[in-house]
Amino acid sequence: MTSSAAPSLASSRSEFLRARGLRHHIRCWGDRSAPKVFLGHGLLDVSATFQPLVEPLLDRWQVLAPDWRGFGYTEWPQDGYWFHDYVGDLEAIADHFAPGERLRLVGHSMGSQIMSLYAGLRPAQVQKLVLLDGITLPDMPATLGIGVCDFGKRRFRKWLDHLRDPVTQRNYPSFDDLAARIRRKHPQLGPEQALFVARCWGREDGHDRITLLADPRHLRNGPGLYHAADSDAIWREVTAPTLFVDAGKSEFANVLTPEQRSLRRACFRDHRSVRVEDAGHMLHFDRPVETAKLIAYFLAG
Repeated sequence: MTSSAAPSLASSRSEFLRARGLRHHIRCWGDRSAPKVFLGHGLLDVSATFQPLVEPLLDRWQVLAPDWRGFGYTEWPQDGYWFHDYVGDLEAIADHFAPGERLRLVGHSMGSQIMSLYAGLRPAQVQKLVLLDGITLPDMPATLGIGVCDFGKRRFRKWLDHLRDPVTQRNYPSFDDLAARIRRKHPQLGPEQALFVARCWGREDGHDRITLLADPRHLRNGPGLYHAADSDAIWREVTAPTLFVDAGKSEFANVLTPEQRSLRRACFRDHRSVRVEDAGHMLHFDRPVETAKLIAYFLAG
């Protein structure tokens, strides 16, 4: 989308849950008595930007979207970030809002990794799974490990060095300045949509500046390596029907070879794929209504 007016957030409500030592923010849309869908955002994003995608779902579903730890209005942990914690947070949130229910999970990018791992670790708890342009993280083979080559040692040292550095949060003179930066990265967005995203990603800091809501420590690599085989083993336990929604213009389209992508998806016992041709990685920016229709049709099927 390139010219429609910026969406309003008036139809959402915020709920807060203290779980696993942090105050979590969950943005909720729709009738509280409607069937629930849990929606997980990607790296450096927040729940609020999904408003255009969520609205077409609300005639049937209630949508609950957490801000993951260190994003949006959820607290920042003091000891950094370990990916397992996001999966633990999801379970705590689901146990609170949907105790005993089988879950419908939709994840974008980093959120797709979180949702899909949960679906493999708790297969009986998940009814349907939708992955939006996700699970593309490339393998880091054991040959890159600390005991094998210098790459692993350099990565570990860099992480230690970062622990000494003060956290510097990026800020901007105004929401318009932040919107301009967003448009440089996402030029397909019109001015109003970029301003909408800016108001979701930032907040006034009390000193006439706009500060991003994401903890900048998310941009620091941890000392460990990502081993795709570990995720593959968990994904083979997924029993929920799974829909992959690919973005035709995604910058991550070629991170994996077609063979690697096919083998990764083959881990999911019951899966299908659809492609939104004229959309980049941020499907909810570029083609929210089309993406929402695909989600709704799959969830209702």
